[in-house]
Amino acid sequence: MSNDIKVPDIGDFKDVPVIEIYVKVGDTVKAEDPLVSLESDKATMDVPAPRGGVIKSIAVQVGDKVGEGSVIMQFEGDGATAAPLPVAAKPNVSAPPSPVSAPAGLAEVRVPDIGDFKDVPVIEIYAKVGDNVKAEDPLVSLESDKATMDVPAPLSGVVREIRVKLGDKVSEGSVIMALDTGSALAGVAAPAPTAPATAAAAPEAAAAADVGIDEAAFALAYAGPAVRKLARELGVDLAKVQGTGNHGRIVRADVEAFAKSGSAAATAPKVAAAPAGGGVGGIDLLPWPKVDFARFGPIERKEQSRIKKISAANLHRNWVVIPHVTTHDEADITDLEAFRVQMNKELEKSGVKVSMLPFMMKAAVATLRRFPDFNASLDGDALVLKNYWHIGFAADTPNGLVVPVIRDVDRKTIPEIAKEMGDLAKLARDGKLKPDHMSGGTFTISSLGGIGGIYFTPIINAPEVAIMGVCKSYWKQHSSDGKTSAWRLTLPLSLSWDHRVIDGAAAARFNVHFANLLADMRRIMF
Repeated sequence: MSNDIKVPDIGDFKDVPVIEIYVKVGDTVKAEDPLVSLESDKATMDVPAPRGGVIKSIAVQVGDKVGEGSVIMQFEGDGATAAPLPVAAKPNVSAPPSPVSAPAGLAEVRVPDIGDFKDVPVIEIYAKVGDNVKAEDPLVSLESDKATMDVPAPLSGVVREIRVKLGDKVSEGSVIMALDTGSALAGVAAPAPTAPATAAAAPEAAAAADVGIDEAAFALAYAGPAVRKLARELGVDLAKVQGTGNHGRIVRADVEAFAKSGSAAATAPKVAAAPAGGGVGGIDLLPWPKVDFARFGPIERKEQSRIKKISAANLHRNWVVIPHVTTHDEADITDLEAFRVQMNKELEKSGVKVSMLPFMMKAAVATLRRFPDFNASLDGDALVLKNYWHIGFAADTPNGLVVPVIRDVDRKTIPEIAKEMGDLAKLARDGKLKPDHMSGGTFTISSLGGIGGIYFTPIINAPEVAIMGVCKSYWKQHSSDGKTSAWRLTLPLSLSWDHRVIDGAAAARFNVHFANLLADMRRIMF
């Protein structure tokens, strides 16, 4: 006897994609075994078998869209029937915030897309257990090395559980809270576990301990119940598995491949055996000297801000790994400065004030077009040449140095660049820059023009291969023939470049071309 297996009640969701099929024709399944996994814009849901039997046919494929009542499979046999349960008993919320509610039940709230940042610390928790929250209400605040970000509630509900504490590090997909989004499952957690359930859990915990599973990390992994069960059976720590499903979701094939590779057993000892003084690229440095400074006089201890701490680590890595060379030059900006002053008078009513930096960005784009290797990044042994020009500028803030990025500088006017720079600089000072504001740069300009100095060695902002440093302009006598001279406003230039990609002759030509453009911006048109 054949029975159609249909999608049960999944709330208000329609046309939900099938993202994984757990069984194949001929498999014998028991009641409540997972059959397929669905992923809406708000939740990942497994569809369980309503009864036991043998799979006769499968009516869907990965990518098909289904709704309540859609036939997904046919069974043969009349096994024991499971009590009907809502599919969305515990949806995993992973999509960007939206002011809509998930199906009634307990929803796991995850960190949404935060760009390229990983292991970002939680610095503030705004809600507590029992709080009623609405969609878009802030739940926690994260602070990366470059920005502070609030994670808003993706839906309305009551906070039932908080999975993080201050100082915990999270990434995209990490579970931060559990929200009760309705009354359908209000009593699910109330019954005490039965003796058989407790007995069944003990071997699982013992097995997890045997293979060194990090239970806290396992709980945070982005995977459905069926995949978690399989991981337990195979002794795989989900925290170590790289997901290949949508949004990095761990699917059955990922767990099986990880188990076959034997990676779980191989990686733990290697991590533990890493030398204490080891660093990037195998560099093992002497321990930092420990000195009791108070022996020599009064001292005061001041903790560094998080941005400064993490920036220091990035700068140290870049300095150690990248073979830096810095080439110095100077540009005659006498005429350009006069033009800039005149343009600021004409733009006074618009509220836009133009500094020298937007002109330098335009000159940088023109120079990068002439020397494309400077607008590139290393990818293993290959050089990735970028056909876009996004210029970063170093911004000094009370909390440390950040590098906002002006995108598509080649398509913007000088006033447009100046206005965008001002807006980004304000966000930087207020600590409100988002990851997207600081990503995608192809070249950086670090200017000390408002402070002083003549030359310095800027550190390359990896994965870029060059950075231009400029200092405060000053008046200097120039002579073109050695007989006569004139006072000219001179801008010091310091170009740091990656010697794995660029050689000295190319760097010198880059500096000369850049300086010539600043001396006469009309050259950009040629």
